[in-house]
Amino acid sequence: MSPDAATDATGDSGRFHTTRWSLILTSLEDEDEAEESRGRQALTQLCRIYWRPIFAYICRQGQPPADAQDLTQEFFLAILKKKFLQRADPERGRFRSLLLKSLQNFLHDAQSRAQTRKRGGDVQFVVWDDWMAEAPSRLTIPPEALESWPPERLFDVRWAATIAERALRSLQDECERRGRRRVFDALSGSLAADRSDVSYQDLARELAVGTTEIKRLLHQLRRRYGQLLRAEVAETVDKTEDVEDELRYLVRTLAASPP
Repeated sequence: MSPDAATDATGDSGRFHTTRWSLILTSLEDEDEAEESRGRQALTQLCRIYWRPIFAYICRQGQPPADAQDLTQEFFLAILKKKFLQRADPERGRFRSLLLKSLQNFLHDAQSRAQTRKRGGDVQFVVWDDWMAEAPSRLTIPPEALESWPPERLFDVRWAATIAERALRSLQDECERRGRRRVFDALSGSLAADRSDVSYQDLARELAVGTTEIKRLLHQLRRRYGQLLRAEVAETVDKTEDVEDELRYLVRTLAASPP
């Protein structure tokens, strides 16, 4: 899906028709088997993406890592069965908000806690080792923050980092395919930096080009990164106007997190 397509809306409702979240919402409201299948596939994809913020939230609630793994697994199984999606905010505008609300419902549900399967139980969403093999987050949260931040803040920081890193990984893949991996490696660390903090001379020496060319390349990469970031966000909202709000929230969240 192109970045432009990610922000296209049709009809008076302003609802997207080609994003993962819109497919999920349609499947909740439509009993058609084809819609149900597409919605489930989209929901599975989003669940696989969002394990890190869920796991961080559960750990901050005081659960040891092994139990947090079990609860994360059980939560996603419950989500895939749509037990908690139906109980969340009926507006259902943003997947991030609904996922957090659903998680809070899940953790406060005594019956769900009592029925949590033991490790190695009969049903698994995916093997936990596969989840842990995902590319580690570039965002390092100090140990004291892990113990002092509210769980909602940890959830948001991990969510924002996940979105940003997926967009960055897409940009890296694009540069790789175009034979520009060396350019990406040299300039990717400056994508979010203030212009005053960028040493154009050092980058020019590294890539053996002039500073004017460095500025042009960095402008191109920043523009494309912004498009990919927008596309990632658009997959998780239901209305056009929500994209800008989520992007602003993402930027504020990362700006308030430690370097």
